Amino acid sequence: MNILTIAEIERREVSPVTFELLGKARELAAGDGRVDCLVQGAAVGALAPLLFARSADRVLAAEHPGLSEYHFTPFVRTAAEVVRRESPALVLIPSTFRGKEYAAGLAAALDCGLAVDVMAIEREGDGFRFERPCFGGNRIIEVTSLSAPVVASVRPKAFPAPAEAGGRQGELVKVEIDVAGPDLEQVRVLEFIAGGGDGLVNLQDAEVVVSGGRGLQKPENFSLVRNLAQVLGAAVGASRAVVDAGWIPYAHQVGQTGRTVSPRLYIACGISGAIQHLAGMRTADVIVAINKDPEAPIFKVATYGIVGDLFEVLPKLTEKLKARLGN
Repeated sequence: MNILTIAEIERREVSPVTFELLGKARELAAGDGRVDCLVQGAAVGALAPLLFARSADRVLAAEHPGLSEYHFTPFVRTAAEVVRRESPALVLIPSTFRGKEYAAGLAAALDCGLAVDVMAIEREGDGFRFERPCFGGNRIIEVTSLSAPVVASVRPKAFPAPAEAGGRQGELVKVEIDVAGPDLEQVRVLEFIAGGGDGLVNLQDAEVVVSGGRGLQKPENFSLVRNLAQVLGAAVGASRAVVDAGWIPYAHQVGQTGRTVSPRLYIACGISGAIQHLAGMRTADVIVAINKDPEAPIFKVATYGIVGDLFEVLPKLTEKLKARLGN
C-alpha cells in the first residue's frame, strides 16, 4: 500500500508538519508499502536528502522557477497528474490555511473522497478510518474511506515527527510540469511577514503556548501573559474575543477560526473556554487553566485548574518559574 505525502515548503524550508505526515505515512505503509513525497516549487529537488532522512522512499520533484511561492492551479493540477500516474491509496496534506484549500481542490480534481482536519488515521482493511472534530471541536467523528485514492488534510502536531536518519537514501524523480503565465498571475505575493511580524516563537510549532483572554480586562495587561511566555520560552496565544477587540494581532488567535495548536503545555489565562477556542487547543498534552470562575468550561478540558484572580496568580507563577528555571 503506497502513500503519497505532499510537502509544504515555505521560503525554501520544509514545514515541520511535513515530517509528521511522513512519519505517519511510514507507519501506514506497513513495511511493504512505499512512501512518496511530492515537492513543488523552484529548485526544490535539493530538499530530497532531508525528506529521505525523515522516511520518504522517493521524492517527486516538480520544479519551475515561477513556483517559488504557492499557486493553487498549477500545484493542484500537477498533484492530480502525479496521483493518477502513481495510484497511491492515500494522499496526506498538511491541514494549514494553504493545505485546506489545496486538499479540497485536489479531491475535486480527482473526484475522490476527502477527510479534512484529521487528527487520527488507522488502516481498516484495504481502506482507512479517520477521526476529525466537528461542531466546533465539541465532538469527534469517524470517517471511513470506501475507495482509493482518498485525500486527507492532517492537523499539525497530530502525529510525532520521526527522528532524522542521517545517511538514509532514496530515489529522486523529476516531475514534468507545465505552468501557464495566467496561472502565476492570479495571485501575487506582495510581502512575507514571518510570525506575524513580532519576532516571537511560531505559534503553531511551539512546544509551550501561553494564551490570554477577556479576563485580562484590557490590552495593557497582556504583558502578564508575555512575561510568563518569555520565562518559559513559549509562544503567545489569544482567544478570538481579544483579537476581535484589537488587543493583539490575528496571528496569535487560537481556535476554530485561528490557529490549531497541539503543544506539550498550554496555559489558558482568563479564557472561559468557548467551543470555538477549545477546537484549536484541546489536543495539547497538558492544559493548565487559570480563571476566577470555577464553572468556566475551560476547566472541563484542563489537566490542572487554578481558580483565582489571574492578576495575583500570573505574577507569582512567573516569579516562581523564573527562579526555578534560572531565567
